[in-house]
This record gives sequence, structure tokens and C-alpha cells, in this order.
Amino acid sequence: MEKVWLASYPEGVPTEIDPDRFSSLVDLFEQSVARFGDKPAFINMGKTITYNELDKLSRDFAAYLQQDLKLTQGDRVAIMMPNLLQYPVALFGVLRAGMVVVNVNPLYTARELKHQLTDAGAKAIVVVSNFASTLEQVVDDTPVEHVILTRLGDQLSPFKRTLVNFVVKYIKKMVPKYHLPDAHSMRSALYKGGQRPFTKPAIDNGDLAFLQYTGGTTGVAKGAMLTHRNLVANLEQVSAWIGPTLTEGEEMVITALPLYHIFALTCNCLTFMKLGGTNLMITNPRDMPLFIKTIRQYPFTAITGVNTLFNGLLNTPGFDQLDFSKLKVALGGGMAVQAAVADKWQQVTGSRLLEGFGLTESAPVASVAPYNAKGYDGTIGLPLPSCAIRLVDEQGQEVALGERGELQIQGPNVMKGYWQRPEATADTISQDGWLSTGDIATMDERGYFKIVDRKKDMILVSGFNVFPNEIEDVVVMHEAVVEAAAIGVPNPASGEVVKVFVVAKPGTSEESIIRHCKKHLTGYKIPKIIEFREELPKTNVGKILRRALREEEQAA
Repeated sequence: MEKVWLASYPEGVPTEIDPDRFSSLVDLFEQSVARFGDKPAFINMGKTITYNELDKLSRDFAAYLQQDLKLTQGDRVAIMMPNLLQYPVALFGVLRAGMVVVNVNPLYTARELKHQLTDAGAKAIVVVSNFASTLEQVVDDTPVEHVILTRLGDQLSPFKRTLVNFVVKYIKKMVPKYHLPDAHSMRSALYKGGQRPFTKPAIDNGDLAFLQYTGGTTGVAKGAMLTHRNLVANLEQVSAWIGPTLTEGEEMVITALPLYHIFALTCNCLTFMKLGGTNLMITNPRDMPLFIKTIRQYPFTAITGVNTLFNGLLNTPGFDQLDFSKLKVALGGGMAVQAAVADKWQQVTGSRLLEGFGLTESAPVASVAPYNAKGYDGTIGLPLPSCAIRLVDEQGQEVALGERGELQIQGPNVMKGYWQRPEATADTISQDGWLSTGDIATMDERGYFKIVDRKKDMILVSGFNVFPNEIEDVVVMHEAVVEAAAIGVPNPASGEVVKVFVVAKPGTSEESIIRHCKKHLTGYKIPKIIEFREELPKTNVGKILRRALREEEQAA
């Protein structure tokens, strides 16, 4: 069944790619620098750095990690920052030193940060000062030996750097007080690294490039082990798929999604680096008026986002006045694209909003609507070259055409496994390499796939995985809560929000539970709806039936 879609492949797109075309991400980066040296690589807050400048800055950072911090090949280095010019400098510096990038959501609470740094065994962390107070609370209880601090404006021109850092700290008061006396300055690190020799390590394509944390299909956050080959394969797959529409060295992608998220990391940062394109980085996309004011200045040709981002732009005054004449690719992922948003997007911009599907464990893209699709049709399109997809029933047997089954992925982009979790790996990847996604889908006669349900209890808020176990564990930490069950409920803005059913002592308020959650959970994980119950539905062995609660909610 998994070859049905080949007849529907768009003209000019190969059915197979070579995952070993580049020996590593570093090899790919070096070739791009050699080809596109003077072209702009990244733009942020009005400042541009070229491929040659990124080459030198990342080389200096790699030398600093090697020579000053004495880190060695394979060590894990965490990066905790929003979209800033410092991000690609740190990213490619870590990779060029042969080390492993551990991307960290800067909005993590202290509890979440401690878990990730400890689980990854991170020896160093690069963090923006805005989030240093969170790190201070836990750093002594983690394996982190070195803290490298940067401020929001540190890669800008001297005048603008001073102005931005002053406003951020003293006017907007966005930098809570922190005490990290042994921290190193990233600006100082780059200066010192520039004075040091850089030893280029031998990197094998099977070496780890990223520990990218995700809840996987169940449970607590786990590190997906993504090798250089996994990422090179997915870059080859994505660029082969959209290649007929793009010209090397001439494209500019709007990067509003955070680069610490696998979607933007691969589809924006790495794909457009491979193409010699420019990433126009938006640090705070929630400020929609400023977002629109910024992109108005540039001839952008591509944009990626989640449904909520596209919807927000469409509903912000001035967006429909932008020049969309050069826009070639608009790609939605991370959560389902809604038909109403896709239709309005095409009406306003004149470009199709293509929907893709993937997950962290597949580096991430597995399927995308063809570049020549006439419009949004509710499907996730076709599998990428060299990526097979099949649908199976509970017994692992392939289902008939048109029937529902769990979507499984096989290909060179599928992760090596979960970091130090062989049992979880075995539960997710079969011995013959099929990755179980936990998503239920159908396939039509053209080979197009459509997601229809989720097998697991995962909640998807604005493209981010939220796992009920974690929410419930936090809620029951509240002294008045006896039991809790978390589910996702539909929300027009974010796809889903978290709703928690609670059995609690008399007099417990909704506000007190939400206040408690805010201390322990990132914003998108915080329950938006609390419903008090005298008891929760359970199985005969006492397991809470989230499914029954979801069914009640759907019937209401």
C-alpha cells in the first residue's frame, strides 16, 4: 500500500534522495559558506550577518568551547534563547565543534528546565539574560559546568546594542534579577575564541547532532536522538520537494516560529541555509503590528507557521496591504491547518497555504501537500522522497484503502531512538524501522493522507505537545486537590487548550489551581478550563478514563 502515492508525485520531484550526499550538517554548512559567502544568511532587528560572517563567528564559538571550556566531541550543549542572531552562531558553533545541540524552550519553568538539563547531561548552556533567573534556581542541581550569558541586543551594532539592552532591562523590565557569578559572556567568548586555534573534528554522519526534547507519543519529555544523517536526509527531502519553486541564493523566509522548535529549525534555519537563502528572524511574533511593520521592509519569498500564526496575521490590520508578489511558499505545520484560515490566506496573499506533517522523531517532515496543489484540501499531502508511510491496525497489519489506521513512518529521517530510553525506543520504533506516530489517518486513492484522530492522549496547543500526565502531576501537587484528569478541548485560536477535571476539597477555587499551575508549567501547558467533579470516571482497576471525559465533552 505504501507505494500508491508515487503516481501522484508532482513533476520534477524525485522519488528518492541520497541521505549521504553530505557527510554531516557541518559539511553542508561549509559548502553553503563557500558558495554563498557574501549573501545574507540571517537578519534580526535590522542587523544582517552574511554566510562569511556566520562562518567566522561560529568558528570562534567552536574554538572557545574547545580551548577555553575544554569541552570535547560528543558533549551536550544547551541553547536557551528566542530567535536572535546569537542562535545560529551558537548552533553552528556547537555542531562544528562536534558537540550535540540541546534546544531548550526559554519559557520553561525551573522544574522543566532541571529535568531537561539533567536528562541530557548538558555540560554547558547558552542562555539569554531574560531567562537567567530560571536557570539560577536549578543550575546547581544539574550537570551544567559552564553558563554562557548573552543579552537580547548583543549581536547588534554598538549603538543599537546599548539602546536595546538598556530598554529591555530598565524600561521594559524584562530581565528579572539573577545571580550567576561564574557565568561567561558570549561576547567575551567570541572574542577569546577568535584568538584560539580551532581543531576541526572528524564527524561521522551517524554522530548525534541534536537531542531534541519531546514528549514522544506518550509520557515525560524525552530526548529524540537526531543524527547528522537524519537531518541531512530531511533537508534533502524537503529541498527536493519544494526545490522546483525556489532559486538558490535568492530566497528569504520569514522565521517567526522559534528555532528551538524542530519545525523552524529544519524548515527555516537549515533548509534555507542549504539553499543559500536568508532567514528573517522575528524575535517576538506575538507583537503582530511590529511583526507586520518588520516584514513590510523585506522582499520575502517564503513563510512557515502554525495555524494560529497565520490566523493572527490575517486578523491584524495592515497585513492585507503587504506586497505578496514574491511569495512562493507558505507552509503550515505543527498543528492542523484550518480550512477557513487556508482559504482566507489564499484570498489575501494569492498563495496557497500548504499543510505538512511530521514530528520531532522524524526530523521532522514526513509529508507535505505538493507545491503545485491548487488549494487546501484538508490532507497532509504525500510522503517526501525516500520516506514511506503506511497505516496499520491494532495488530500491526496494514489497513485497506480508505480505512483508518495508525500512521507509521520509515525512512532515513527517522531518529536513532530516545536518549537513554531503550524501552521507550522499542515501543515507538519497530525492529524493521517503522516509527509509530500515535496519529490515526486515512489514505485516498491518490495516496494523499489525512489525519482524523489521535491514538494517544496528547494535547496539541499551538503546535506544542502537551501531555496529560505532566499536567495532572502538577495539579495534584495542589494541597486541596484529590484527583485530576487533563484533556484537550477545541479552541479556535490555538487548536486545543488544556481542560482539567478536578476532585478537590470543598471551597477550592479555580483561580487557586491555575495560580498553582503557573508556578510549575510553561504558559501553553497551563489549564484554561477547570471543572470540579465529585468523582472521575474510572476502569475497574481504578485507572481514570480520560476517553470517557473526552466523549462527554464532545457530546456536550
